[in-house]
Formats: sequence, C-alpha cells, structure tokens
Amino acid sequence: MKPIIRLIVSGGGTGGHIYPALAIAMQVQRQVKDVDLLFVGAKGKMEMEKVPKAGFPIKGIWISGFQRSLSLQNVLFPLKLVVSLIQAYRIIKQFKPNLVVGTGGFASGPTLKIAQWLNIPTVIQEQNSYPGVTNKLLSKKVDSICVAFEGMERYFPPKKISITGNPIRLTIWETADSEKAKAFFGLYPKKQTLAIIGGSLGARRVNELIASQLELFQSLGLQVLWQCGELYYNQYKDLAQEGVVIHPFVYEMQQFYAAADFIISRAGAGSLSELSCVAKPLLLIPSPNVTANHQFHNAHALEKKGAAFVIEEKNLNADFETVFKKLVTDLDVQEGMKKELKAFAKPYAAKSIVNEMIALL
Repeated sequence: MKPIIRLIVSGGGTGGHIYPALAIAMQVQRQVKDVDLLFVGAKGKMEMEKVPKAGFPIKGIWISGFQRSLSLQNVLFPLKLVVSLIQAYRIIKQFKPNLVVGTGGFASGPTLKIAQWLNIPTVIQEQNSYPGVTNKLLSKKVDSICVAFEGMERYFPPKKISITGNPIRLTIWETADSEKAKAFFGLYPKKQTLAIIGGSLGARRVNELIASQLELFQSLGLQVLWQCGELYYNQYKDLAQEGVVIHPFVYEMQQFYAAADFIISRAGAGSLSELSCVAKPLLLIPSPNVTANHQFHNAHALEKKGAAFVIEEKNLNADFETVFKKLVTDLDVQEGMKKELKAFAKPYAAKSIVNEMIALL
C-alpha cells in the first residue's frame, strides 16, 4: 500500500529552524499511519547531524546564506544557488513527494521553490513575528503559511495564513510539582525562585547582568536557578552558593520551568512558545545579534499585550533594577502576564500544523 503522505521537510542552519521541523515530522508520524518522510538540509550545517540523531533520513544541498558584509561566500552565492536548485530538483524527482514543508533557513528556499515549479503543494512555518527573507520570497506561491504571531498579514498574503503557534516539546507545558522541582535542583522547596535561560551556549551580556545582580535578587528574597551556557560555565561556576544554583545546560526543562516563579530569558521564537505555555512572570532581554533583529520584534509582540517586560541590552544598566523590582513585587502585573501568556500559548501547535498539511491533500 502506498503511503498517504510522501513528505519532504526542509529547514535548518539554526536550532530555531531545525527543532520546529523535527516537531512537525514527529507529529506527522503520530497522526498519519502511512507516511514516507525525507529531510533536505544544507551541507555542513547542524541539521546534517541533528536530524539523523532524531531518527530521520536527510539529504544535503550546497547552499548557504548571503552575507551582509563583503565576503567570498557572496561571490560563490549565485553558483551555490544554481547548484542547490539542481540538487533539490533531483531529490524531489527521485523521492516524489506529494507535500513539501519549509521551516526557514538556507535549504528550504531552493527545495520549496522547485516544489512550487513542479506544482507540488507547499507549506511554510514561520516561527518569528518578523519573517526571514526566504519565507517572504516563498510566500507568494506557497499554499499555506503557519505562523505563531498575529499581524503577519503585513508580510504574507492574508488568505494563506493560519495562526497555529510554534511546535514545542510535548512535555514542556505539562505542569510538574513546583516544590519537587525546586528540590530536584537543590533549592528550598518553598522559596520563590528566579530562573535564567541563557541558551545552550550562553548569552554573555545576560550572564554579566546576573552576576552583577545576585545581591539584588537575595535582597528581594529570591533564590536563583541559572542556566549560564556551556561557553560560560567555567567563568561563573564559582558564584554558586546557598540559594544560587548554576548549570551549564539543563536537559530537564519541565522541572526547570516548574521550579521557576519568575523567568529571565532571551526572546527566540521557540523559547517564547515554551514560555507562553509555562505562563510565569517574564522579563525578556532580546539578543541584538540575530538576523533582522527578530528577537526584539518577537519580544515586543508579547510586551504590547502585557505578557512580558522587555529590556534591550543597551538599556540594562539604566532600567534593570526598576523593571525587575516591579516584576517581582507587583501582583497585578504578575497576574496580567500569566493571563496574557496563556492566551498566546499554543501547546498543540504541531497538531494544528499537521492538520493544515493534511487538508491540502
């Protein structure tokens, strides 16, 4: 019996594109009995390692991004684009998909463009409130666009948009016991806890801030659970003390979120999707070192709804203490944030996206 879906999923370059792609693929397998699935990634990028580890086949094409500064890569870009289109054509003709999904990143451009030329239904999933160049270009011919934020008709054809949310890990939003989670990390079970998420590698400016504010946190009666990132752990591990727990990386994120009463985080789209499901009072410090400043746009979209406080890195010295004190002492602010985060949350985003895909078939 032939599979109901022969699906190509393409996206990568960063975890922000890869993990949604994997979540969609896993959800397809849960919902559809008969499916053949293939990933297409960019040679030399992290998806070529992460996707096989998750148990999916992947083929690579020769493509990379266009650099904003003078670079040898820019000289090669036209050649890479032509070669990647030929490679994507060969992959698609050989695999014969009846649906192609892109989550953004280098490889999804040529792959979805070839699918569109061959009249194969295509779907894009845009994680951010400010879309990348690839998805903007593809949106004119794509059949369906799954987004996480409202107001995306500024960038995409309105009739094609479905607000599905970003796919997240299934266990993240399920409530774990707060006191047990605090004890799991060696914290006092009944004491309010500030949790800091700096990403897997870490965020230099966020870590500098936390290190300089430990006395403030303690004066407010808070204990600290700090994921500082693997790059920075050796630099900050000696600051660990009673009521200050520091980890390079936390795998048990359900426990981490359950232990938190307040959260400081970057504003990547995947993190915000998880944080909205967790619904804890939230301070966002967007990274300025990302394409099109999309973390600021993501954070601002939540701030406008009263779902989070936002401080840009350049304003941390001037604004942090005032804003943070308001976060932890103003009960009305806290309740408002929880309410708005829950309204934004889409814990079943992956299922909604797969339903959109099935509807096209």
